[in-house]
Amino acid sequence: MKGPQERRRCSWAERSPEESIYHDTEWGVPTHEDSTIFEFLVLETMQAGLSWTMIMKRREGMRKAFDGFDYHKIAAYDDEKEAELLQNTNVIRHRLKIASLKKNARAFMKVQEEFGSFAAYIWGFTDGNTIVGHWQKEEDAPATTALSDMISKDLKKRGFTFVGSTIVYSFLQAIGVVNDHIVSCPRYRMLVTPENE
Repeated sequence: MKGPQERRRCSWAERSPEESIYHDTEWGVPTHEDSTIFEFLVLETMQAGLSWTMIMKRREGMRKAFDGFDYHKIAAYDDEKEAELLQNTNVIRHRLKIASLKKNARAFMKVQEEFGSFAAYIWGFTDGNTIVGHWQKEEDAPATTALSDMISKDLKKRGFTFVGSTIVYSFLQAIGVVNDHIVSCPRYRMLVTPENE
């Protein structure tokens, strides 16, 4: 019999094998590698208005189509490449989202030039600390916060697109700036440190 104190992971992680792996190995892990951060930015912008399950199932197809999420290569995409992507069934074939790839890659590199790395920029909003949610239930976690509002506004000023506050909050969760695993999830305790308890 399952006791009330049983450790259970976030329920969304049970929707597909891809999401289970993502939840158990990546989601909420503090990330300071720009290439990984850019990949999550792309995935989150592609997810806008769609299910995360769909994004996870197409992630490897997008990795191949988007040159390994290499922002240097994506920044050089031309009209021919974008037209090719719009015919690729392995990606999200949305004209504005495809156009955002190049735009966001270029804006990403400008941030790197200004701050030394995109990681330095994004983690600077929390002084390098992870914000821990302490949620009992997944529905307790917000869709946006004052932090995501502020970052969304700043990213838009810097030329990024598809970076509304909801997308930005999901992005912060993905790269570990926010830890929103529910408290009963084993990953919650694994990712909490004395500094951010």
